[in-house]
Formats: sequence, C-alpha cells, structure tokens
Amino acid sequence: MNLKLAAVGAAIVVIGLVLTDSLYTVNQNEQALVLQFGEVVKIESEPGLKFKLPVVQNVQFYEKRVLDVDPPVEQVILSDQRRLDVGSYARYRIADPLLFFQSVRNETIAGTRINSFVNNALRNVLGNYNQLDVLSEQRGPIMRSIRDSVEANAKPLGIEIVDVRIVRADVPEGTVQSVYDRMKSEREREAAQYRAQGQEYSLQIKSRADRDVTVLLADAERKAQELRGQGDAEAIKVQAEAYGADPQFFSFYRSLQAYQNALGSTGTTLVLSPKGDFFKYFNDATGRGLVPAVTQQTPSGAGPESSAPAAPAPAPETPAQPAPAAPASPG
Repeated sequence: MNLKLAAVGAAIVVIGLVLTDSLYTVNQNEQALVLQFGEVVKIESEPGLKFKLPVVQNVQFYEKRVLDVDPPVEQVILSDQRRLDVGSYARYRIADPLLFFQSVRNETIAGTRINSFVNNALRNVLGNYNQLDVLSEQRGPIMRSIRDSVEANAKPLGIEIVDVRIVRADVPEGTVQSVYDRMKSEREREAAQYRAQGQEYSLQIKSRADRDVTVLLADAERKAQELRGQGDAEAIKVQAEAYGADPQFFSFYRSLQAYQNALGSTGTTLVLSPKGDFFKYFNDATGRGLVPAVTQQTPSGAGPESSAPAAPAPAPETPAQPAPAAPASPG
C-alpha cells in the first residue's frame, strides 16, 4: 500500500515537473523564441500562456519595449581641427527577435555593438562640420544624419533605432587653455590690424586737413592782399582828392601829425632852429610867420605838449628928429 502511494506521489511530482517545464508565460512587454537544441523553432510575440516540449525545448525572452544605450563620451575632431568631447545616447527596439538572436544573442552584446555604431557615426558625420555648426540650428540635420548612419548598421542585427541624440559637446579640459590662448592671439591680431588701419586713416585725414588749411590760408592771404591793395589805392585816391581840394589844409594836417610824432612822450630834449619849414605853423596858422628860437623839452611821461618862448616884441620905432638949423650968416 505504501509502495503504491509512493509511486502515485512520484508520478504526480513527475507530471507536475513536466507540466511546469512545458508551460511558460509571455508578458505584454516581451517576445519569446522557442529553441530546440539551440535552433529556433517558434517565435512568440503575443502575450499569454504558452506550451513547449519539456526538456528538449527552452525559451529565450526579449524585450518589446524601447531600450536605452548610453555610449561613453567620445572625443571627436571637427572639420576646423577643433576637438570636442561629445556625449550621446541611443534608443532602440528589437524589431526582429530571430535575426537579433542569430547576430548578437543578447542585449548586452547589442548595447556594445550600438555603442560602436554611434561612436563611428559621430566621428564620420561631425568630421564634416565645425563647432559653430554643431551648436547652431544645423544640429537637427546633423542628428538625423547620425541616426541614419547608426540605423543602417543596426538594421542587419534585427535592431530598430528609435533615436540618437547628443547630450553634450564640450571642449576638452586639456585644450581649453590652448583654445583661449589662440582666441586671444587672434583677437589681438585683429585689434592690431584695426589700429593700423585707424592710424592710416588718421594720417590721411590729417594730411588732407593740413593741405586744406594751407590752401585756405593761401587763398585768404591772397584775398587779404588784394583787399589791402584796394584799400591803399582807395586811401591814396581819397588823400589825393583831399590834397587837390585844399593843399594848404593838407599841408597843415601833415605838419600836425609830424608835431605829434616828433614831440611825443619820448623824454627827449630838442634844440632846433626856428628858421625852418618844420615850425612854420607853430605861431602862425597861416604858415607865414617864423619864431626866433625854440627850445622844446618834454619830460618823460608827459603828454605831447609843445611850448615855445614868445618872440620878443620888436622895439618901437623912435620918430626921426629934425636936423638942427644951420646958423644964419651975417648979413
């Protein structure tokens, strides 16, 4: 009796193990490959309870969801020979589980292959652009080119690339100072060039200004000389007309000017003879009288004063005396 119960129990255990090994569940986010001696015999992509042959068959599960790959930071040389540390990520999906199983087997190897695809695409595509292009509005077309390159390499592996993005693009720490020095030297060169151009323009402007000043001064001097000549001619004409109108008054006026110039505040003592034309208007406005002797002394600082001693009055003439009568002769 005990042997029968043991046999029944053993049979139940064996049947349970067989049923357990024969049943498997596919979740909604999974897809499965049924393998028999390492060969794929069935692909299960619908969720539910599934059956397989025990012992001889096994099941390989793969994700149906989008998977992430974060490649390490890659240093890329751009077209302008600048280096960038580019960080990126990729999103992919297992589109063909059979091809995926035959080419890469598992997700770990797939991630490694996708990392290499992304790094190669970054170097190949970014090598055709400069730093400004990477940081400008051309970033969108650049990312599409990288994604197309990665997808072309991943499609034979049964992988569908959903997206590839650049998350950072930084200058390497070792080259920051060199880039700064190069930028500084370039700006200094441009500044020196602009200063030289400004100096050249300044000299040109100054030379033109000096030339214009010289021309203007020459024209002004010429016009001034012409105006002086015209004024002198007009003055001579007026003087000639005035002299011709009244020669005596003109002679008197010129004598007064001579008196003012000669007898000014010079502090000089003059001893002159009055018998000259210079003093003909001194005591006689008509210019006909003469003074006997003139001593003019003008103290220093005094005004133009002229003084002459009055001429001594002539001695009155005595009337002639009648001659005495001659004595009469006798007779």
